[in-house]
Amino acid sequence: MCGISGIMYKKSSDRDSAPIGSELVKMLDALAHRGRDSTGITIAGEKTAEDYIVRTWTNAEQASDVMAKAEEAIIRTGAVVASSTYLNGFGRLTVNYEGKVSDLASALVNTKGIELHSIGESSEIIKDVGTSTSIDTIHQISRFRGTHGIGHVRMATESKIDINHAHPFWAYPFPDVTVVHNGQLTNYHKLKHMYEDQGHRFQTGNDSEIIAVYLADKLANGDTLDSALQQSLNDLDGTFTYLVSTRNGLGYAKDQWAAKPLVAMETDDIIALASEEIALHSIFDTVADRVEPQESEVMTWSV
Repeated sequence: MCGISGIMYKKSSDRDSAPIGSELVKMLDALAHRGRDSTGITIAGEKTAEDYIVRTWTNAEQASDVMAKAEEAIIRTGAVVASSTYLNGFGRLTVNYEGKVSDLASALVNTKGIELHSIGESSEIIKDVGTSTSIDTIHQISRFRGTHGIGHVRMATESKIDINHAHPFWAYPFPDVTVVHNGQLTNYHKLKHMYEDQGHRFQTGNDSEIIAVYLADKLANGDTLDSALQQSLNDLDGTFTYLVSTRNGLGYAKDQWAAKPLVAMETDDIIALASEEIALHSIFDTVADRVEPQESEVMTWSV
């Protein structure tokens, strides 16, 4: 059992951003009973003067040395590190770079001791072990603003309980495509082998990572977000309800059994999604037009 949430201010922009961080923290705190192993959030639609936001992590004893090597690896690609902040092994860098994102990503993951959590043009992943309130205290997630975002609280049932296996999952090496997932894919290994044969690289053993890569690959090949989600209903086997965040979009998909819960509320300005209605009440005084998406249902929105 896990909990997922998402929110989008449909009329917002990078010049008129919304308190996405604080609202996702509140929603995930309301869902903490669904999982306390780890918590993670994607903030999308951020204001940044640089080309990319990079999020890394290391648990190496000599963390400062590893992070210095990571910066050196970035610079060797021809990129310029405009800013960098580090806290307890977590790194946040803003980078100017005109090359391929795959080359930048490869330089980082090939740096011994570095784990790459996300690269985005206007989004980033912040995830850690613990609850939303505890990681908010550490990472100050509530101060982040954007146009939309997704979040997850995890009760681990399959893969490891650690920071790297916390959601959201980034679609390496595609910028700004991230996923949170409640469920289990039964054809994960088959899909993973197929994408590895095509040259894709995976960073974890979590089945949810395949959803992010699947969707990003579809988008890179010209599909719309709605079309990619529709196709996933046939191509992904198992029980799943997932949310996806892209640079400008937010969407959900539920499998043919709809066993994993989701509630949605939409107004002219806002779309909010969560595993339980209590999460919606954590940020809204009234929950108008609440609906429960049903079997094989897909919906997308954009800013």
